[in-house]
Amino acid sequence: MHLPGYLEGIGGGQAEIGVIMGVLSVSAIVFRPTIGRLMDRRGRKPVVLAGAAINLLAVCAYLTASTLGPWIYLIRIIHGIGQAALFSVFFTIAADVVPASRRTEGIAVFGVSGLLPLSLGGLLGDLILGRWDYSVLFLFSALVSLISLLLCTAIPETRPARSKEGAPTQLLTIFLARNLIPLWILTFGFTCGLTSYFTFLKTYIDKTNVGTVGLFFFAYSASAVICRLFFSWIPQKVGLRRMLVPMLTSLGGGILMLAYAEHAATIAGAGVLCGLGHAYVFPIISALVVSRADDDNRGAAMTMYTALFDLGALIGAPLFGWIIEVSSYQTMFTTAVSFVVVFSLVFFVVDRRLVPGTT
Repeated sequence: MHLPGYLEGIGGGQAEIGVIMGVLSVSAIVFRPTIGRLMDRRGRKPVVLAGAAINLLAVCAYLTASTLGPWIYLIRIIHGIGQAALFSVFFTIAADVVPASRRTEGIAVFGVSGLLPLSLGGLLGDLILGRWDYSVLFLFSALVSLISLLLCTAIPETRPARSKEGAPTQLLTIFLARNLIPLWILTFGFTCGLTSYFTFLKTYIDKTNVGTVGLFFFAYSASAVICRLFFSWIPQKVGLRRMLVPMLTSLGGGILMLAYAEHAATIAGAGVLCGLGHAYVFPIISALVVSRADDDNRGAAMTMYTALFDLGALIGAPLFGWIIEVSSYQTMFTTAVSFVVVFSLVFFVVDRRLVPGTT
């Protein structure tokens, strides 16, 4: 969340910041097929340990990047491999252990472990940078990453027993699966919306002096965590696809509020709406992906799902950075909303035609 501010401080323009942030996604996309195959063939545990170790290495390496150049790009590539492995494997493990009848609810509750750090990371980043510098922030992040690696050693293997049919399907086949294509479309649009504020909120707030990163992500996480802890049963009750409409609307409305924020309260309100949308949309799509993929290919399907978050960042971050430079933050946020709206509409049309009768 705070890295774009560091990159701006060492001379990065908004377009270049978008490229550097997006480079992480390039390596993640390249390595995800291997990660998916490893999870389904070798198990979840080796991927967890390797991803956590690579993540720690990358976070420590930021301490050595004091100028723009090839080194910062290499660090982002290494970081992308670690994040791709962890993002994919953590949610695959969650899908492994949650009962199928409560899959949406279970993934939503598990996701709290990812939402709380958004709040804590934003607030702690504000606090550390208010008193010290980015070196202290990177050291603190390295400490947290080390603790994560140590905790990963206690995670048991959760890969389901192989069915008699045996071999996992190729990732390309999963990508082109008729019942999964609509979900890939929706995920891409959803991710482009997230990319707008995950990448550029820091520089936007630095420029406007309205609110703080910590305030936005505290409101974001608070609304999301409350929804997931106390109301995660609602999508299963209402219907997964039916629940997507108001939640995608909430996400888009929050991004529009950011575009025209003039007071800290508006930043907080935008955080609440965006957090509400994130709270439900992510686990709903996750549950749909898992339910439409067979057990032997669950790891690969979740890998493809999480890869689309990288693709959204890879395309969205440089594009949005360029829009900021040639136009404004308002135009950028509005463009992000249009991605959410257009790809959501396409999803509902395509899903109804390719997968009729599903919930």
